[in-house]
Amino acid sequence: MSEAALPDAGAALIAAKAALRTRLIAARTRRDAAERAYAARALGAALGALPELAAARTVAAYVPVGSEPGPADLAAVLAGSGRRVLLPVLLPDNDLDWATYDGPDSLTAGARGLREPGGRWLGPGAIADADMVVVPGLAVDRHGMRLGRGGGSYDRALARLAPGAFTAVLLYDGELLDAVPAEPHDRPVRAALLPGRTVRFGPTAPPGSG
Repeated sequence: MSEAALPDAGAALIAAKAALRTRLIAARTRRDAAERAYAARALGAALGALPELAAARTVAAYVPVGSEPGPADLAAVLAGSGRRVLLPVLLPDNDLDWATYDGPDSLTAGARGLREPGGRWLGPGAIADADMVVVPGLAVDRHGMRLGRGGGSYDRALARLAPGAFTAVLLYDGELLDAVPAEPHDRPVRAALLPGRTVRFGPTAPPGSG
């Protein structure tokens, strides 16, 4: 490939991502309330069954909004057994700061319709304390490559994780794809939780199994 062709290839990849995002978001908006409620219950149960969650002391997550899959009280689900939960705060440059979840009354309205923690910000590097991260996404492929909404927030955050941290994305059925367009900065996840099953990618043996 010539040097002149490289920008065209990059533009084509970005366009492919945008087209796939548009299709997936449209499909999510067509899901009815009953399907979303079923998925929320099933995903909450799947999270509760993860050995990685049982072993975790600190979990980073988010508050699902709109048509995003997962229980609305995701942070509360993860905070069981005295677990510390970190929630993101979206910064103007699309990076993520983090604050500790202190119950549903501590959540405030954030940018772009998000729900964010109202406590003291701990800095973008606070995610390095997380043993497990629940990541939002629109799709994931068979290699664990995740398609997000395009801001790059979580790719930057995941680059700060400690080695061995467990990462999982919550999805609807039909959002596990054979392949998603990926750029060099994109970060894979180690598992996808869908309403009917949990799919693991790569070396993801449960804690204590070795």
